[in-house]
Amino acid sequence: MTGFLQTANARISVLLMSVLVVAVFAGSADAQQDDTASANKLAAVPVCSNNTGEQVQFNTTDRGRPGLAAGMAIRNGSGIPVVLRSNFGSAPRELQQFIDRHECAHHQTGDVDRPHPPRNGPEHLINEAVSDCVAIRRLRDEEGFGKEAFDKVTAALRADMAKIGFPEISIASRIRNISGCFENPASAGDLIRQVLQERGLPLK
Repeated sequence: MTGFLQTANARISVLLMSVLVVAVFAGSADAQQDDTASANKLAAVPVCSNNTGEQVQFNTTDRGRPGLAAGMAIRNGSGIPVVLRSNFGSAPRELQQFIDRHECAHHQTGDVDRPHPPRNGPEHLINEAVSDCVAIRRLRDEEGFGKEAFDKVTAALRADMAKIGFPEISIASRIRNISGCFENPASAGDLIRQVLQERGLPLK
């Protein structure tokens, strides 16, 4: 294991986050405090296809915990690769964009079609760190995210993780990973190709 994946593996001891935060993310603090708060405008879905070239569908629903924006990368009952977007109106636009690309990355790196590793085990946490990295690099390179937009993503993420009860060491470690990826000039595609090559998976 080399490069990003080696670095991510070395950080696993402080990346103890539940699936609630690392895979689906929390909504904005204001929305959690007041479920009647006016909804944010939904961000446009990004271009997304998986590593075998299948187009990923994005389905939006109001189901789930009120005030909690969530995302999940799966294949639906018909075998179609899907990102489920739940309660997105409760999150700032920048966080919505980050969630979409994080979940897309699970399709792009083949996570969805591989056996799911144990929750919060080393392999699971590496998968989440990779998806965070792909997401923030795509936002930087494709959407022109600069420091202001980056700060909005990490501020919302920090506030939500703290509200849920995660320790500062976990929050800071995750944000350091995202920050390092944002500052690294390598592209999301570079990382996706590296991961697929190390896993022996195709890229189309």
